[in-house]
Amino acid sequence: MSTVTSIRVGLVGIGNWALHGHVRVFSLLSQYEISAIYSQRQDSARAAADQFGIPNVAESLDELVNHPDVDLVVVLTTAPQHEEAVRAAIAARKNVYCEWPLTTSTAISEELSCLTKHAGVRNIVGLQRRHAPHNRYLQDLLQQGYVGKVRSVRIHVSMNYFQALRPNALRWTVPVENFSSVIAIYAGHFLDMLFTATGWPVNLAGLVVNQFDTVTIKETDEQFSTTAPDQMVLAGQLENGAVVSVHIEGGKRNGSGVQIEITGHEGDLRITNRSAFGDVGDDYVIEGAHGDNLPMQVLPVPECYLRLPASNLPSAVLELAELYHAYAQDVAEGTHAAASFEDAVRMHKLLDAALETSHTGRRALLAS
Repeated sequence: MSTVTSIRVGLVGIGNWALHGHVRVFSLLSQYEISAIYSQRQDSARAAADQFGIPNVAESLDELVNHPDVDLVVVLTTAPQHEEAVRAAIAARKNVYCEWPLTTSTAISEELSCLTKHAGVRNIVGLQRRHAPHNRYLQDLLQQGYVGKVRSVRIHVSMNYFQALRPNALRWTVPVENFSSVIAIYAGHFLDMLFTATGWPVNLAGLVVNQFDTVTIKETDEQFSTTAPDQMVLAGQLENGAVVSVHIEGGKRNGSGVQIEITGHEGDLRITNRSAFGDVGDDYVIEGAHGDNLPMQVLPVPECYLRLPASNLPSAVLELAELYHAYAQDVAEGTHAAASFEDAVRMHKLLDAALETSHTGRRALLAS
């Protein structure tokens, strides 16, 4: 898969999502090759290098970011560890990808975004769902006036994960200071997806609550108190006056998934998925009706929106591949379509506003 024009990737971290998602994406896309890997768990890094034919195993973060065969540093550690690796990549003048959440605080994320501009390095944040075929199609439907002027937008996202009983692999999601709750992770992903298509809110009021104040680790029976939120409800308005309502909930026992409804003066759209994560076949379905009192009809995503090589990868992994496809195109054409650190800062600020209004009971105004 290595070519003269390949983007040479250096992986920082090799956990579950790195193996389930990123490594498989780089195997799918011919624009990339993994040239180096670093992990604090050196045995895991060497095992991955042996399994996937990665030629270089760095013994330190500094060695990885300064490696001559690395063009793009890909940060796949947990949120509290992101800042260190991103700063190292910027200092080495290397383009950098970082998972969402970018960091554990808005101020630090904003600083990193500014540093990338001063250093002249490209940056990507893992808000990949905005690039999915269904969302690009939805955006075009709205811009082309399928529903006319939008009057209301409603989204409900729920998942079985983040219950009071959690596997050890999710231990890091328990401390509120890690900014790794269901709200930080899933609300960030899905609100970015939605508002990329509909436009962003200009004001909102929120209710953010914790209903699992004690979390038990499944494998060890350890118990931890936590204030990390597991439900969020928002109400607000888009720039054109449309009403927005949001409900994000973790720990839903049954019937979880994604439901979005968009109502306009001339029609309606409904977007659904039986999963908030996305296994093989968990694809979004778009339905619409243009007119009055008509049955909703499935609107298949046109072939022109499908731009990845054929594969049997899970839908969540294909969404990630769409982000990397967009970045490779940016590098080749000098564009800036891939989700960036600026987009991460905007989401940080939106979630900050939700928390603030939940505490104060006052509506927050957002920058357009």
